[in-house]
Amino acid sequence: MNDRTTETALSLTKFGIGQPVTRKEDPILVQGKGRYNDDIGLPNQAYAAMVRSSQAHGIIRGIDTQAAKAMPGVLAVLTGADLAAYGGLKCTLPIKSRDGSPIKYVPRPALSTDKVRFVGDPVACVIAETVAQAKDAAEAVALDIEPLPAVVSARDAAKPGAPQLYDAVPGNIALDFQHGDGAKVAEALKNSAHVVSLPLINQRLVVAAMEPRSAIGEFDKTGERWTLHSSSQGVFGMKNLLRDILGAPADKVRVLTGNVGGSFGMKATVYPEYVCVLHGAKLLGRPVKWTDDRSGSFMSDHHGRDFDMTVDVGFDAGGLITAVRLTGYGNLGAYCGNFGPLLPTLNVTKNIISMYRTPLLEVATKCVFSNTTLVSAYRGAGRPEGALSIERSMDIAAVELGIDKLELRRRNFIKAKQMPFATPAGTTYDCGDFPGLFKQALEQGDAKGFARRKRESKKAGKLRGFGVACYVETTAAMTQEQGGIKFNADGTVTIVTGTLDYGQGHASPFAQVLTEKLGIPFDKIKLMQGDSDLLVHGGGTGGSRSAMASGTAIVQASDKVIEAGKTLAAYVLEASSGDIEFKNGQFTIAGTDRTINIMALAEKLRTITLPGDMPKDFPKTLDITHVTEAVPGTYPNGVHVVEVEIEPDTGLTRVVKYNAVNDFGTVINPLMVEGQVQGGIVQGLGQVLLEGAVYDTAGQLVTGSFMDYAMPRAHDAPMIMVANRPVPTKTNPIGAKGCGEAGTSGGLPAVANAVIDALSDYGIKHLEMPMTASRIWEAIETAKAKKLSA
Repeated sequence: MNDRTTETALSLTKFGIGQPVTRKEDPILVQGKGRYNDDIGLPNQAYAAMVRSSQAHGIIRGIDTQAAKAMPGVLAVLTGADLAAYGGLKCTLPIKSRDGSPIKYVPRPALSTDKVRFVGDPVACVIAETVAQAKDAAEAVALDIEPLPAVVSARDAAKPGAPQLYDAVPGNIALDFQHGDGAKVAEALKNSAHVVSLPLINQRLVVAAMEPRSAIGEFDKTGERWTLHSSSQGVFGMKNLLRDILGAPADKVRVLTGNVGGSFGMKATVYPEYVCVLHGAKLLGRPVKWTDDRSGSFMSDHHGRDFDMTVDVGFDAGGLITAVRLTGYGNLGAYCGNFGPLLPTLNVTKNIISMYRTPLLEVATKCVFSNTTLVSAYRGAGRPEGALSIERSMDIAAVELGIDKLELRRRNFIKAKQMPFATPAGTTYDCGDFPGLFKQALEQGDAKGFARRKRESKKAGKLRGFGVACYVETTAAMTQEQGGIKFNADGTVTIVTGTLDYGQGHASPFAQVLTEKLGIPFDKIKLMQGDSDLLVHGGGTGGSRSAMASGTAIVQASDKVIEAGKTLAAYVLEASSGDIEFKNGQFTIAGTDRTINIMALAEKLRTITLPGDMPKDFPKTLDITHVTEAVPGTYPNGVHVVEVEIEPDTGLTRVVKYNAVNDFGTVINPLMVEGQVQGGIVQGLGQVLLEGAVYDTAGQLVTGSFMDYAMPRAHDAPMIMVANRPVPTKTNPIGAKGCGEAGTSGGLPAVANAVIDALSDYGIKHLEMPMTASRIWEAIETAKAKKLSA
């Protein structure tokens, strides 16, 4: 066994699919050697600062830039008039209202010219020699804005007589969405033995990624070519969005993304600042850089959630679900985000069914404009909201029906033998073992021992609650993806794919797939995702799709490498290609010991010249550029079991026990899956207990900094035990189902259910989120007062 064969064997043992391999990028990042967008400094670079509205709603009567232009170091002050040649920021979703009409909205200009529609709406951009000079001059720009009444909640914005944001959108209703047969659902609910009706608000959240947004614009006058350096979730998609705004052909726009410090959906699209720095670069003939600060990001980054819904669930006399209806409002904010209308409509529709046999479903949502920061995708993007709706309803139904909450769920589970199962949401679950998953989660969480632990908590003067939540997610819609494999002269191999790592850690699992397929040593594999010039396609990262999309692309590209390799190995070994076999990184003449390692073959091909009379289809290299057909979405699922303790005298709540058992299909890297799930759970926990973006009636963001907005800290999270119970899907060659958002889909309803279970000692059946210490204390005191007065 030669050195290369030994290296391949070790890689397959330690670094193949299913191994808990650490993240390739971590040694670089923890040493501070990462390259985030704000780390980039280009020669002769200028700096931009944005001028934002302090009014939530008003008519722009004038923008006086003269004083700012006269200040030291100022190079230019841009207003909307300067950007009139560019297109607006659009929403390209093909969703229609119930009457068949498309979404009603006005494309967002990079800088507002007629009205301001939320606090933080950009109206001007100052470019100067230094950051300080740009910020100082931005404060000197004088705005003349005639105030108009503001409206901040979707429900209020849809009422007759509410302030109108757009003349072209009557009643502020951009979309009147409806799924399902409303008449049949209403009849089923009417005839049900029992109906749970629950008003439920998913409060607005600030995304608060660790790295604020940043962008650098360049313009090459000679080639008439734009380059944007920015954080993103996929450079190919960002490039296409920019092309539309700039009116530029594909070869005239390039997007570059380095390391990204978190996004959760927020950095997936173009923002006004990117258009400003690109125009500034063209105007000045030099690069222009902008980096947000934290207070700016609270206003300018899109927010998440903000659903105001009522869920109705009908049950027959035996406790079986008869129908589900979800109606209400989704707050779009002041502008129509690229994904905003998707979340409270199609996404929540596909994710509210969960694990339960549901004969009928209706979802009716009005997507409404308001004088607030726009709302778009945030981790889960409709999935956790759907799970919360059905799981809170199941707990309430169990109490009202007098059926144990665990038994009620068991009665309604879709069984493995019923797969594939067509749901009324228009989805078809291809596989899964929901009852088995539930059983394992309860065993792992020691549900039988809860009563003892509750008694122990009571002795310590604390309330203890038990929460369980089931979820089935629908991952992102079917898209194509690139899988390129390049054998480099230095003996390394580069994977080229159009998803993008913004904290997930793609390099290791993608390398594991390639090691498994081709036997290439793990430490020889590199990953390239962040240069649109090197991509022929790319769907970006979002919707828990990367393992399926890029994984499929890498597997299919590997098959093409093997096919080409057999032909080339046959030439090198002087054999017929039909006699060549491939296994564990070795091309071998069948029935002999004559073999060549794939890495040795790649090296050999760089040193020989193939004869000129070879057939036209004879491969010249092992390098492959491949684009898949559309890769189907999948249905990851799981059960989370949670316990909380509450101090009744203060309302302080701690999550003290957490177990999650999930079916993600084939798990490429269990270590990284565990981290993904834990992160999602903490974000769900944060929404239940701590987080909430609040506007006053004038449209001012009251929670405008971390002084007012409570993010979960390390001490808020318990030890989170994660287990996998995979049922691999057959819809992609790896069998993976996606895991990036699942922790939030399980964590949000599980923690909420646990808190309400603890408070049930006082007869409390529901509490709006965030269930802060003060809100819990107040609910307990109110319940005690009612009991005394009864």
